[in-house]
Amino acid sequence: MTSKLRKFIALPSCYRLLLVRAWFLLGWYRAGIFLLSFKRLTASLRHHPLAVLPTALPVELRDKAVTTGYLVALAARHTPWRSHCLPQVLVTQRLLANSDIPGQFYLGVRRGCALTDDPAGLSAHAWLQCGEDIVNGAAGHEQYTVVSTFSWGGANRPAASHMMPARDSG
Repeated sequence: MTSKLRKFIALPSCYRLLLVRAWFLLGWYRAGIFLLSFKRLTASLRHHPLAVLPTALPVELRDKAVTTGYLVALAARHTPWRSHCLPQVLVTQRLLANSDIPGQFYLGVRRGCALTDDPAGLSAHAWLQCGEDIVNGAAGHEQYTVVSTFSWGGANRPAASHMMPARDSG
């Protein structure tokens, strides 16, 4: 038996189930990104053109949100297709919404990224936050300027007329 399989089997059954579910949902949302409009993918969410204040979470919901985000990122590393930030955020959002855990996700852009195919040098990133914690897509999010926010559950309200802090990259 391989070490990855041993590690998987050693996980609690609820984590194994969530990993398998996340893996299949990553494929589903990856296909959806190509086949559906973004508006349709986010139809069940509240759209905010500016950042929103996070809804405070009890410790047990916060822990579940952090674990869910981690397990989705783990599943994404084992898909045969590319499962970057947007499919991960969409899957994490769906799993959290199904567990009645409120949150928001952000879409950001930046200029001057050498890793993009865009001739203008633009790149985009998505990350998801529950309470005060970024539970998926945290790496590098501070380099992006928020252009849209989507929320679900809770009583999200717009932040006091300012965008999320981001480094201006040009």
